[in-house]
Amino acid sequence: MSSNPAAALARIDAGSLQDIFEEKPGRIQQPVMQCVQIKPIAASAGGQERHRVIFNDTRNYIQTMLAVHQNHLVEEKILRRGVLVQLLGYTANKVKSKRILIVTEIKVLEEFGEHEKLGDPKPLEVKPEDEEKPFPTAISSNGFYGAKQETPKPSRPMPSHPKPSSSSAHANIYPIEAISPYSNKWTIKARCTSKSDIKTWHNRNGEGKLFSVNLLDESGEIRATGFNDQCDMLFDLFQEGNVYYISSPCRVTFAKKQFSNLPNDYELHFEKDTTVEKAEEQDGVPQIRYNFTSISDLQSVEKDTTIDVIGVLKDIGETSQITSKTTSKPYDKRELTLVDNTGYSVRLTVWGKVAANFDVPPESVVAFKGVKVSDFGGRSLSLLSSGSVTPNPDMEEAHRLKGWYDSQGRSGNFATHANVQGASAGTGGRSDPFKTISQVKEEQLGMSDNPDFFSVKASIQYIKQENFCYPSCLSEGCNKKVVEIDPGQWRCERCDKTWERPEYRYIMSVNVSDHTGQLWVSCFDETGRMIMGKTADELMEIKEVDEKALGDIFSEANCRTWNWKCKAKLDSFQEQQRVRYQINSASPLNYVTESQKLIDLIKQYGTD
Repeated sequence: MSSNPAAALARIDAGSLQDIFEEKPGRIQQPVMQCVQIKPIAASAGGQERHRVIFNDTRNYIQTMLAVHQNHLVEEKILRRGVLVQLLGYTANKVKSKRILIVTEIKVLEEFGEHEKLGDPKPLEVKPEDEEKPFPTAISSNGFYGAKQETPKPSRPMPSHPKPSSSSAHANIYPIEAISPYSNKWTIKARCTSKSDIKTWHNRNGEGKLFSVNLLDESGEIRATGFNDQCDMLFDLFQEGNVYYISSPCRVTFAKKQFSNLPNDYELHFEKDTTVEKAEEQDGVPQIRYNFTSISDLQSVEKDTTIDVIGVLKDIGETSQITSKTTSKPYDKRELTLVDNTGYSVRLTVWGKVAANFDVPPESVVAFKGVKVSDFGGRSLSLLSSGSVTPNPDMEEAHRLKGWYDSQGRSGNFATHANVQGASAGTGGRSDPFKTISQVKEEQLGMSDNPDFFSVKASIQYIKQENFCYPSCLSEGCNKKVVEIDPGQWRCERCDKTWERPEYRYIMSVNVSDHTGQLWVSCFDETGRMIMGKTADELMEIKEVDEKALGDIFSEANCRTWNWKCKAKLDSFQEQQRVRYQINSASPLNYVTESQKLIDLIKQYGTD
């Protein structure tokens, strides 16, 4: 591998960043640059981690966003600080005083090695005459999918044009990953990968209806919803698999993760002036994108995680019905059994019209996007309302499974995850020896086959406010997470019941420390009530009306010292093993007892 800085400097396409945004004739379409910094962005609730990457063309540098399907380059340390890269796919936008570059496909040029910052780059600045030119360019490995229209200079009169073709009429193509509440005057070109049925609701505030679609382009995915009049106008227009142009005005809001499994912080709400048009050209936009988890790996996936899965349909159960407690209407469900070439089987439940109309023949290969992992009866799966079912997809994974099943899988025996259990029971009369945090780590507690139990005196340093609680079933002794299938309808998979509201229960991640070190621990409802001084329901009510007051309550819980009884257990997730620390109980300090402990400790080191 070469480490010659001169050779690397000569390979970089100097000035290419400026060329990208100025759309200069003859510019290099897939320029070479240097990666000078990679910074992870914390994932929002239910979302995927994303990365900001700074690229340098020796004259300028710019902060970019790496598309989530390219995360593996960072995780596998292929994309690193100092390496040279070739941008194969990207979308560039100018919005007022900002430059936005989304990188959708990248090639790392390993032969040039790693180097300190090459050249003397300056921040890429927006020229005053460019501030009102929001015409982006989009390059993919297949070429352009958004061509720039020529913009007349302000000093010249606007020329008249005949009506352009569909592609040229939508030159201002915005990448989905660049959409935020601060974006305006944008058009996306996206494929509809999923479309829900029309849902209705009736509550004290009125009644209405809605439907939702999932939209995909090369940069990412986003959910869009049409309410009432927009539901009537757009429902028949959208068809799964077709490509559309969607143009603002369209409201951008924070995503409600309970209704969507997409890795996007935002979602769209169609408005009366939103323009939706079916694209004449249906290529240039990716098909549905999967991230499959094998059935054998489900035992190491945390409950309530949303995944994609593919398998052979081994068994199809009969349709059964449950009754909604709030509407008293029947609700269809059907249980399927999937197997794959890892030798495992799993039960997957589909609901509503998907269950009633399910007509995929047995022994078909089926891909499911957007299924929730449950620990009910071991490990099982449930198709979310925003998920999709694709029988016999034309992809490598499906062909491989079909070949395996025909040759040996049809007559095979399959293991299940029936013995995978949730949290352990109470502590009984077990001994929990006192440890310092450094002793916990030095003694490698939790690294054996069986969990280890210990006590520790430690202070709270930080409590994660994201996902500090979950909506649970109201049935006595259940406590399972419920899912809002419609406004005011919360369904419990375990009890087959629907409630008007859930009871929120704590599930918190807390950083605690003593004088020897720090640990991340998880704690549940009883402990959460003790350290927060309020129920999770009360905190959710506060969160709805006053985010600052919620933050103050979390701040007040910091720096308080407790005696914790803990469990350390080895856990596997995505082929990585780590010890998880769980709080079984917490108690406030008894200063008389603590003083006696100190006296006894001093005596151990005392002299005559």
